[in-house]
Amino acid sequence: MSLPHTWDGTGAPLRTAATYQRELFVPAEWQGKRLFVKFHGVQHTADLCVNGRHAGEHRGGGTAFVFEITRLVRCGGTNALRMEVSNGWQSDVLPTSSEADLHGGIYRPAELIVTDRTAISPLYLGSDGVLIHPRSVSAEHVEGEAEIHLTTPFTGGTCTLALEIAAPDGTPVYARTQRARLDGKPVRMPFAFGRPELWSPESPVRYTVTASVAHENARDTVRVRTGFRDIRVSSDEGFLLNGRRIAVRGVALGHDHPATGGACFAEQYDDDLRFVRELGANAVRSSVMPHEGRFYDLCDSTGMLAWVELPLCRAPFLSDIAYFATQRFEENGRSQLREMIAQLQNHPSVVVWGIFSGLLARGDDVLPYVRSLDAAARTMDPSRPTAACSDQDGAINFVTDLIVWRQNVGWERGTTDDVKVWSDLLRRNWSHLRSAVCYGAQGMPGHRADDAAQTPRANWLPESRQTRFHEAYARTLERDTLFWGIWIDQLFDYGAARRPYGMNASGLVTFDRKVKKDAFYLYKALWNRSEPTLHLTDKRRTLRREAQQHFGIYATEQPLLLIDGDTVRVHEWAPCHYLSDTVTLRDGRRRIEVRAGALADGMVLTVASGEAPPKPSGLPRTGDPRPTN
Repeated sequence: MSLPHTWDGTGAPLRTAATYQRELFVPAEWQGKRLFVKFHGVQHTADLCVNGRHAGEHRGGGTAFVFEITRLVRCGGTNALRMEVSNGWQSDVLPTSSEADLHGGIYRPAELIVTDRTAISPLYLGSDGVLIHPRSVSAEHVEGEAEIHLTTPFTGGTCTLALEIAAPDGTPVYARTQRARLDGKPVRMPFAFGRPELWSPESPVRYTVTASVAHENARDTVRVRTGFRDIRVSSDEGFLLNGRRIAVRGVALGHDHPATGGACFAEQYDDDLRFVRELGANAVRSSVMPHEGRFYDLCDSTGMLAWVELPLCRAPFLSDIAYFATQRFEENGRSQLREMIAQLQNHPSVVVWGIFSGLLARGDDVLPYVRSLDAAARTMDPSRPTAACSDQDGAINFVTDLIVWRQNVGWERGTTDDVKVWSDLLRRNWSHLRSAVCYGAQGMPGHRADDAAQTPRANWLPESRQTRFHEAYARTLERDTLFWGIWIDQLFDYGAARRPYGMNASGLVTFDRKVKKDAFYLYKALWNRSEPTLHLTDKRRTLRREAQQHFGIYATEQPLLLIDGDTVRVHEWAPCHYLSDTVTLRDGRRRIEVRAGALADGMVLTVASGEAPPKPSGLPRTGDPRPTN
């Protein structure tokens, strides 16, 4: 097979182990070179052997890793590579609790790297070996530091390092050359230049940084692309990028795809981001664990903000344990955190490091560990805030710079009106926190609320209930300045074998990417200002058993509603959300149309109420048919 690859395909993941083998021919002229194998992601533990000898082990599926195989290969001949891969459950590899299907295999690309004996190291935490640390960024000036990691078999000598920075148009803006000791320590080269072009969603410009090392008539060069921007978040001003407030409107993205399971390709990342842009969202959350680096390349070039999470998370199952107080578990979390930051440090789209999600704060056991992770992230990269997603009370919410509240009142308990009560209490008592909110609810387009009423069924998830949930939350939270961001969980349904249907249906789009649910168009109307939206809700429910009906419309301008050609009054219930008066429809086929500007939408429904037809006195009007959950 070719890479990326997963042995699961789609459907429930097979928790097992497998062996990958291949032959690698190494030319004789590579004698004296150094060879490294880089894997961009293996789910979730990997052991590599070359010609029967162990090359290295990696534990964790969300980050890249590199093994040097120089001493294990034979130049001028064929070499046998064997990798043992397992996605079996282990209590010392994060995540230990997840409802998302994590498909096993070498599910991201792999590559062979060949260098001279002294080189910019590909071994440093799976990164490129060149990390850019901006220290001060403004419209007038940029100052920072390039952290360059070297690898060499020589010790005690010196080499020549060169650093060059080119503007987005290729114009050189900075150059520096210096001698550096080959002592195994990273070399830090300061830089500064004036009048930078700052990266932003509207102007996603990137600079090219070139680092070169020269030693014993050999030279190694690495180029990375990065952007410069200033991030600040305050409880009063919200999320500030380059001093300008941005209303963060984000969606969570999983890690599986209908065509290839957990193995995702560049074109699939691009397709998924097209949905994000159509929705009008300006941010993505990598739920459970980081995506591959190519995904963030796309975010960089398209101006998409990204929140990247460490896989320290808890699924909503009471039997799960998300944190084990063992040395091996804690060290694995620290290792994955360091790899995540080192590998994604240079991406300007990455604006938040996620430390944990949904942890239960039972006692104080997990708090010291969470605090140590947060401190490690701040030390490695002080230019970005840390964040956590929490549905708990207590001290665990005061560790990270930012807190994102996971809210679902009105779904499993209470009513959706309670979200207004909650946000008012938060403003009254905790307005000093830098808060965002995350919410979502399941809904399946094939499930109808009235079908369940006719034949009661367990685990019935009608799309209309999901729609009502999002309508109420959007009405309450969309214009609330208390929150620096609104996050929808999720954009796509994703595989969850532990769920009754093998799927978590909380997405705004079905897993196969073929059906955009009603809630998708609600947020498109609210968030996408580049193209108009008109959408009649509940069109899939073509059989209505009640004569009295009302209709919902999402539109960016005042819509016109017609029933069998007759106009029906509509009013704005919330921003971009319009409701009709309640109308009494005769049994039979009825044509519903909505128009707004050049846009039109509609449906043909069948009314089968069994009631006598109303008197021909027009369409009666009643009060406000406010949606309820």
